[in-house]
Amino acid sequence: MDINGLRTTLTENGQEHLLKYWDQLADDEKQQLHNDLVKLNYSEINKYFKAAMETINSASQKIDDSLEPLPAEVCGRITSTDKDTLNSYQTAGLEEVGHNRVAVLLLAGGQGTRLGVPYPKGMYNVDLPSGKTLYNLQAERILKLQRMAQKQTGNSCVVPWYIMTSEHTKQATVDFFEKHNYFGLQKENVILFEQGRLPCMDFEGKIILEKPYKVALAPDGNGGLYKGLVHHGIVENMESRGIKHIHVYCVDNILVKMADPVFIGFCMAKGARCGAKLEIFKREEATCCRKDCTTEAVGVVCKVEGNYQVVEYSEITLKTAEKRNQDGRLTFNAGNICNHYFQLDFLKHVSAQAQEEQLAHHVAKKKNPYVGENLETIKPTSPNGIKMEKFVFDVFHFARNFAVWEVLREDEFSPLKNANTEPKDTPTTARHALLDMHRRFVLGAGGKFVHSDGSEIPDIQSQKDADDENGIVCEISPLVSYAGEGLEDLVKGKSFVSPLYLEQGPSDEKPVVTQGERS
Repeated sequence: MDINGLRTTLTENGQEHLLKYWDQLADDEKQQLHNDLVKLNYSEINKYFKAAMETINSASQKIDDSLEPLPAEVCGRITSTDKDTLNSYQTAGLEEVGHNRVAVLLLAGGQGTRLGVPYPKGMYNVDLPSGKTLYNLQAERILKLQRMAQKQTGNSCVVPWYIMTSEHTKQATVDFFEKHNYFGLQKENVILFEQGRLPCMDFEGKIILEKPYKVALAPDGNGGLYKGLVHHGIVENMESRGIKHIHVYCVDNILVKMADPVFIGFCMAKGARCGAKLEIFKREEATCCRKDCTTEAVGVVCKVEGNYQVVEYSEITLKTAEKRNQDGRLTFNAGNICNHYFQLDFLKHVSAQAQEEQLAHHVAKKKNPYVGENLETIKPTSPNGIKMEKFVFDVFHFARNFAVWEVLREDEFSPLKNANTEPKDTPTTARHALLDMHRRFVLGAGGKFVHSDGSEIPDIQSQKDADDENGIVCEISPLVSYAGEGLEDLVKGKSFVSPLYLEQGPSDEKPVVTQGERS
């Protein structure tokens, strides 16, 4: 260990305090700290900090006057697109899947702190009747998509699954997939890689020590994807496979459609190099009557000074948030759900160093554990520093050929973020969202639900009934139906008593329909 050279480097960059406890460390602790410190690029980190503080200082400046709504020509909406056009999008998307030109890229580096579990969120079981985890559901959707594409094209095909983990989630994720035999996927088509990390810093720009021998590090945000793609050779792997289209999403959305062929077909029809699937805000729907509808805490995609961008509602005034068009719809009406489309050449372009370095860090004030004078780790009760991260959607401003596909939240977005002690985005709300969607699949295919005495249950449930733990339970394996298709032969003209399960094994044999409690 060249401790003198390291000390000189730290002093030149104003970080000499990182060796404050050096003489009190055991040999193995010295080695661990040395390994942490020599990996850091201090001039780069100091540059990031300076820019981050400028961001904090300007955070109160509203950007209302710079906002423009999305141009109509880049937008499509599932609720106003005719069936023939939707079918054409799906056919085009499945054609690309069938010729091995589509991949999915999962952002799974989060630690699940708010959820309150010590393992990656993808391993979470929201207490579905099947007991399936998020990873299990997503893997089965990939399998079903491959079978749908093979049926259309006659080609045996693969949708590779790239999973970006972090230091905290990688090994647990690897072990989980190995334990479950990759849920029927081939090991070589599930590619895990790790995102980078950045040190946590105090408000004076000093890197924080979490322990006397350990730097406080945090994942660099899901926008760390772009640097990670290059560092781990993921772009090259995609090129070697002939991939042309990539679907990027976050792990915690229980309703996510893996490599949705309709979305891919839509983006292709628009000639888009980059696209975003957005939710139609409930506050815009006739059913929305809550007082807080126009202040839903979610970012919107719009244009800022001519460039596409996701803008958080904290960055604009209430007057702008409530602004409506002549038809009564909100001007800024489409919420970001971290569900994106990239052509490979665009992904390669934005991952190059010249573009990646243009992405500004977002700043979060955090309660960072730090070393006290007695060498103990102290957990502060108020923010004592910052965490810097980039977001995956920051690359939108590079896009000139952009497309937006607006979908319904109840069909496509129910994130798992909080423990059940919170009012929303919990295991309970995620479970209800999936079971309710499956119930609607059965109704849409001509099935009915009845009470145990044979009396019919109304198709339209009240919100109370929908949220009731004793309400209708209907779970459909993704191997049976990807998005509600192909159920008519199983349910049309039939009546079912809850709970109802439509299940299928790893091959395409006839699905099994089961009613009643399972043993």
